[in-house]
Amino acid sequence: MQSHDRRISQPSPRQRRFWVVAAGTLLPCWACLLWANGANDAAAQVAEQTRAFTIASDTLSLEAPAGWQRVQPKSGIVETEFSIPAADAGVAEQIGRMTVMGAGGSVAANVDRWYGQFSQPDGSSTKEKAVTKTLKLAGCSVTLVDLSGTFKDMPGGPFAGGKSIDRPDYRMLAAIVETPKAGNYFLKFYGPGKIVAAHADGFRTMVEGMVAAGK
Repeated sequence: MQSHDRRISQPSPRQRRFWVVAAGTLLPCWACLLWANGANDAAAQVAEQTRAFTIASDTLSLEAPAGWQRVQPKSGIVETEFSIPAADAGVAEQIGRMTVMGAGGSVAANVDRWYGQFSQPDGSSTKEKAVTKTLKLAGCSVTLVDLSGTFKDMPGGPFAGGKSIDRPDYRMLAAIVETPKAGNYFLKFYGPGKIVAAHADGFRTMVEGMVAAGK
C-alpha cells in the first residue's frame, strides 16, 4: 500500500511575525488587536454604565468614581450601594461603603442622628468637630457633612434591629439631596479614615457633578 506523506507547510520566520494563534485559529496580528481593543472597549462601557446611577425617581443622575464597585445592597431600604476598596488593602474588612436611599425626616434631624453615631476618644463633641456646608446643585439644596471618630456601625441598617459594632478611626462623608418632588435622598460614604480620605475628592466630585437625568 502506498503511503502518502502529508506535510503541513510551516510559516517562515517573517510570516510568524505577522501571525499568532488565537482560539485555535491562525489570525493576523491586526485582527487580534482589533478583537482585544473591542473587548477592552466593551468592558469599559460596562464599567461606565455600572458606575452611573440615578436618584429621586430617575430624575437626577450621578456617576461614582472609577474603581468603585457596585454591589447588591445589604439592606432592603438601600437603593444603590458601592464597595470602595483600599488601594493597598490586604484585609477584606478594609473597605469603604457608600449607600444611596430615600428617607423621611428633616435635614437637621438626620444630621443630628449621624452625630450620635460617632463618639470621640477624648469625650469631646462630635458635632463641634464635624464640618457641614450647603450647596445648590441641579436645582436642589444639598447638605454635605464630614465627621469622624468611633463609628457605631449597624450593617443591617438603622431599622433592622441588629447588633451595632464599634469601629474606631472611621469617617463619614454624606450628602442630603432635597428634591422638589421625591423628598430627601441620602448618600453616605463611610469606612476606615484612610480609605475615606483617599476617596474624599472622588465623592465630592460625584455629588457636585449631579445633573438632571438625560443631560
